[in-house]
Amino acid sequence: MEYPIITESQRMERLNARTGKIRMVLDTDTFNEIDDQFAVVYALQSPERLQVEAFYAAPFFNELSTGPKDGMEKSYHELHKILNLMGRTDIPIYKGSETYLPGPETPVESDAARNLVERAMASSPEDPLYVVAIGAITNVASAILMEPRIIENIVVVWLGGHALHWQHTLEFNLEQDIPAVRIILNSGVPLVLIPCMGVASHLQTTLSEMKDFVKESGVIGEYLYETFRQVHPDHFAYSRVIWDISTIAYLVDERNTPSVLLSSPIVSDEARWSQDQSRHLIRYVHYIDRNLVFRDFFQKLHGSI
Repeated sequence: MEYPIITESQRMERLNARTGKIRMVLDTDTFNEIDDQFAVVYALQSPERLQVEAFYAAPFFNELSTGPKDGMEKSYHELHKILNLMGRTDIPIYKGSETYLPGPETPVESDAARNLVERAMASSPEDPLYVVAIGAITNVASAILMEPRIIENIVVVWLGGHALHWQHTLEFNLEQDIPAVRIILNSGVPLVLIPCMGVASHLQTTLSEMKDFVKESGVIGEYLYETFRQVHPDHFAYSRVIWDISTIAYLVDERNTPSVLLSSPIVSDEARWSQDQSRHLIRYVHYIDRNLVFRDFFQKLHGSI
């Protein structure tokens, strides 16, 4: 597969902090965990910074689904549920891939991938579309394979893998579809990579915080609180990571998610990282200030009442 050539200066321009409002789509396996719901709400409650144009349902396969297609379908319905609770039926939701990539250069056609191609081709390098992905990155990789030129008009922000210093990167979003991950890492698309363990893992919260700062924030606050409460039988000395809000936090205020530029890593079949300094640069988030992120999220929730 041949991809358009993006110079390093062009890529750096797209990976630098932007002022003003950001146009974005959110690709999410919303039924897989409880943190996707928080990310959806956080994005919608940040209109001063984010213009959410569409949601894409991503595939997933674990104990909550019978396969990638079922996971995608459940995520699609969960997205509708959240937006209905928030009274936000104005934003379109598209079904994504029913399978993972069957090979390194074979896309999985879906409404989500086709819509992403359409929106990206209608964008420009000067006003790129931010593609925020918080699940298996099959839909995004498929769109790139379907129309490689979109890498000139998008910035991908992906929560996937563990920190580069971690002993492995056997992480759910990454290991589900390694061929898709390689497309994202190898295509040269401007990429912001947010690792899970070692970075997003800072975003821990507790039932007490949920009760004090989320529960009374209207219908959606009650829903998020109950979702958190029911996920674990015993909340004594228990905290849970709300991984997916890391991507929204990065877009809302990059100062809360410090990052560096480094060469795009390589992922092995065994889900381990390696690095080659001759490869193109990506932006790599290496820390998240959980206090500042949750403070912003809680304040925006209360502003929704």
